[in-house]
Amino acid sequence: MIAIIDYDAGNIKSVEKALTALGQTAVITRDRDIILHADKVILPGVGAFGEAMERIRSYGLDTLIQKVVAKEIPFLGICLGLQLLFESSEEAPGISGLGILHGKINKIPDNKGWKVPQIGWNSLKFPRSGRLFQGIAENAYVYFVHSYYLCAEEAEIVTAETEYVVNIHASVEKGNVFACQFHPEKSSAVGLHILKNFVTL
Repeated sequence: MIAIIDYDAGNIKSVEKALTALGQTAVITRDRDIILHADKVILPGVGAFGEAMERIRSYGLDTLIQKVVAKEIPFLGICLGLQLLFESSEEAPGISGLGILHGKINKIPDNKGWKVPQIGWNSLKFPRSGRLFQGIAENAYVYFVHSYYLCAEEAEIVTAETEYVVNIHASVEKGNVFACQFHPEKSSAVGLHILKNFVTL
């Protein structure tokens, strides 16, 4: 069973639908026991960093997520879920993230001819091997919707990059923690392959 953490964020149902298409049992929940006994846990979502962290803390999900990571349950952050794993974001100065991974969430800089937020398909480069991308070809396209991007402190955790105004760390992997800035659940066959790689870890 895969637990999808419910913290009132957008885009959660599309993750559940993609997992169901892969033949997986997925439960949208914030129930402590269900999450701690899940085979895999996913933190999806779109929205604002500060508001999301306030909701996560109000539900006690911050300490619960730390326990999931400590139990070494495979954990996947998607889009905002990736950003929340880090310490802070330029979107919400003074509000701490989960701090599970180290790096900065920065605003995509203004640049003539480039639209922010980035909405659409972009190709991936793989600076190092990642378990999410087994069987995925270099330059495969995935779907992004974001105004802020990750610059990871530890280069060795970065498994995918893309270019949009700047170099963006599009996916990371450290131990049992995985995260994608893009939306695998909206990335057609490539995205389903990535999710399949996660659920079959």
